[in-house]
Amino acid sequence: MLQNKKKQSFIALGRFLSQFSEEKNTRNESVSGNDLFFDDFINLIQLSQSHNGWYTPEQVYFSVKSWADALTEENIDKWLSRYSTDFAQNNTNEKTVALILAGNIPLVGFHDFICVLITGNKALIKTSSNDQHLLPFLAKYLIFIDETLKDKITFAEGKLENFDAVIATGSNNTARYFEYYFKDKPSIIRKNRNSVAVLNGQETKEDLEALGEDIFRYFGLGCRNVSKLFVPADYKFDAFFEAIFKYQDVIHYEKYANNYDYNKAVFLMSNFKLLDNGFLTIKEDSSYASPISSVFYEFYEKIEDLQNRLEAEAEQIQCIVSNNLIKNSISFGKTQTPQLWDYADNIDTISFLLIT
Repeated sequence: MLQNKKKQSFIALGRFLSQFSEEKNTRNESVSGNDLFFDDFINLIQLSQSHNGWYTPEQVYFSVKSWADALTEENIDKWLSRYSTDFAQNNTNEKTVALILAGNIPLVGFHDFICVLITGNKALIKTSSNDQHLLPFLAKYLIFIDETLKDKITFAEGKLENFDAVIATGSNNTARYFEYYFKDKPSIIRKNRNSVAVLNGQETKEDLEALGEDIFRYFGLGCRNVSKLFVPADYKFDAFFEAIFKYQDVIHYEKYANNYDYNKAVFLMSNFKLLDNGFLTIKEDSSYASPISSVFYEFYEKIEDLQNRLEAEAEQIQCIVSNNLIKNSISFGKTQTPQLWDYADNIDTISFLLIT
């Protein structure tokens, strides 16, 4: 069956990725293709920062491990069990799906990529100039595992042509262009979103340390990074600053430090009131999108009123972190490890592909 064959390919990819970690790369001789791909992947990870200054080995290894953890047989079965359709039936109506990928964090478009392939469709991929190497490498590995995928994966260098549907990710500005340009095609157009945390002052040190992971992972560049805190009116930030001090080394990365210096200077010249610990500024602001090296905060009076506001403004929010203060929120420290069934913008990509 097509679906099972594709599933086995991604399980094999998950096993391949499970060999790599920041602490130690451990070759598993039972993994297929290691003689061709193992050393080259290590070299690619080490070179990634030269391709994109934000892609430090630490951040790339984290992304690789997250996908290795996701691509297990148990997780893939749980994911696909939500759909009654046998994807093999979809092969009679094979579509070419154009993927216009972002490049803010490593492998950010990988979920769309596997959704297209596992539903039996073809992927026509336009990578971001900021992330041109990781996905093509993993695509080569998948083709090695399953040669039938060779005709299913195309990386486009110029204008996208001859496709049936499109999934495009970009800023709010580029989204308006996408919506116009692709108005005659079935599409998912993703815009800017940000993630928030809701605190009540009862969080433990461990909770707040985990919140630091949600803030600083990938230097805060992802839509799942927390960029806004909602806190009660009498909230004191002392415990928060103490807990996130473990992330102080972030300031030693030049690109982050440059953003910290610049954004702090802009805030101070504008006479904004800031709280600052030497590597993160926090500022009271009603916006969701804070600049790199800064987090906005806002006070709330009643959690019920905040729940209503977050629901009303859901299109601006990717995910919400709290200790069950807000309905459908996730635990601290988990924003950057979504499951296969956690869809960006809450749009079910598999369902979109099956009905398109």
